[in-house]
Amino acid sequence: MKTLPIIILRSIFAAVLFSSVAFGETVNISAEVLRDKIRGGLLGQILGNLNGLPHEMKYTVEPGKVSGYVPALPRGAWTDDDTDFEWVYIKVMEDENVLLLSPERITRLWKERINQRIWCSNQFARQLMDIGLEPPLTGRPLLNPWAEFNVSGQFLCETFGLIAPALPRRAAEIGLNYTRVAIGGEPAQTTQFFTAMIALAYVESNINVLLDHGVAAIDPNSVVAQIVREVRAWHRENPNDWQATRARLSAKYARHNHLHRDRNGFELNTGSIVGAMLYGRGEFVPTLTLAFNFGWDADCNAATVGTILGVAKGYRWMLAQGWQIVDRYTNTVTPNLDHVRDLSKTMPSRENMPTDETITSFADRLIDLAERVVIEQGGRRLLVEGRPVYEIPRQKPACIQRMESPADEVANMKATMEPWVRQAIAGSAQQQELARAAYLAICLGLAPSLRQQQPEKWAGAIAALGQYPKLVQAIFNHAPVPMGEVLREKALAAGLAKPAKSQKLW
Repeated sequence: MKTLPIIILRSIFAAVLFSSVAFGETVNISAEVLRDKIRGGLLGQILGNLNGLPHEMKYTVEPGKVSGYVPALPRGAWTDDDTDFEWVYIKVMEDENVLLLSPERITRLWKERINQRIWCSNQFARQLMDIGLEPPLTGRPLLNPWAEFNVSGQFLCETFGLIAPALPRRAAEIGLNYTRVAIGGEPAQTTQFFTAMIALAYVESNINVLLDHGVAAIDPNSVVAQIVREVRAWHRENPNDWQATRARLSAKYARHNHLHRDRNGFELNTGSIVGAMLYGRGEFVPTLTLAFNFGWDADCNAATVGTILGVAKGYRWMLAQGWQIVDRYTNTVTPNLDHVRDLSKTMPSRENMPTDETITSFADRLIDLAERVVIEQGGRRLLVEGRPVYEIPRQKPACIQRMESPADEVANMKATMEPWVRQAIAGSAQQQELARAAYLAICLGLAPSLRQQQPEKWAGAIAALGQYPKLVQAIFNHAPVPMGEVLREKALAAGLAKPAKSQKLW
């Protein structure tokens, strides 16, 4: 997107917990403990995700009644969007020795590797890439109607907390670099909230203290901060009745008749995660069970709490529970592996990615990157009594990205982009540039004047946009309320034809 001028928002060994270590001091974590916690966090994330899939979107109006849950991966793990977006990034970050991949590199990665089994805001972002838009524009709410509420800010951030032990600010910076591909606004606060909690779970296990740290990492005026305050207050009022807290969460934040805007939104799902953690009291199985029962996007929510508690508990503790865990991470479009005899013959869901990954090899990539993050942030690897130890300058959590008012966002984007849009439409731009200019004009409210002033040029721009049928489908048939309705009205008024029938995007 080189021609579009934009601002790119860019006891050392035995101790498992270090709650007494103050911010600004260094904390020592042995390489053995670091490895154990990273593997535990990743396994917890995968268990929450894949064991939670049977409960995804099942409990919306009423809570679930799951009981007797036993974590298990009897055929190993497989690629699901809760973990495999991050897997793609992590693989390339490791291969290219780069922590913050550029917008252009991220866009190429998606086109090469992330084209199927993607939904909602991520799917819309993928279509915007086809007309030449790059992150973080693909995650700006004005351009992506999912981005102002979608849960991608939380369920695609956990791994970046894992690679920043005791470094919550760096965890948030890395996390935002990747989650803002598909989200902005309030969901960006959830990225900061959860990456901070995961980063500090290396040195803290008390749930309320971790929540305090998470709140310190977000804009105090955000809705996310309000939700955390409210769920904690409801928990204090009903410390033994999670259903009461869940009912109050639903009553206040289920505002769209329990349709997709509710089920896929940050409000109910962030509240569910906080509620599950409080009522689960730091215990792994009860907390995941509660994440299932709170409902809505239950697999994503369970993955997030599974990551936090997996770090706190550690991999060896998890294996000692006797759960049936097969060390495999299969790259496949087939989510139900029970009926697949030969896993090697399944079709990969992430193109150009390994087909022989395991959970531990995935975790080993994170371990390598965590060492880089520690050293980059002023830490060092030492030998103490012949054993490797990481000396880490513990960071105090802080908000990296504050909220921007929608009006300011629109004004800033319009001021930056309008000259290029008008020039592209008036000139002799290529099809992709012309389509991009038409889409930006629609979103920025420039289409009516352009259509009136340059009717022939505008007709050509709309025709170019129509040559991207997946984006047109996304606009008319896959964009949610309320922003999707606004976008559809603008598109129709601009002359973009609605598809004859709705089609899947992959």
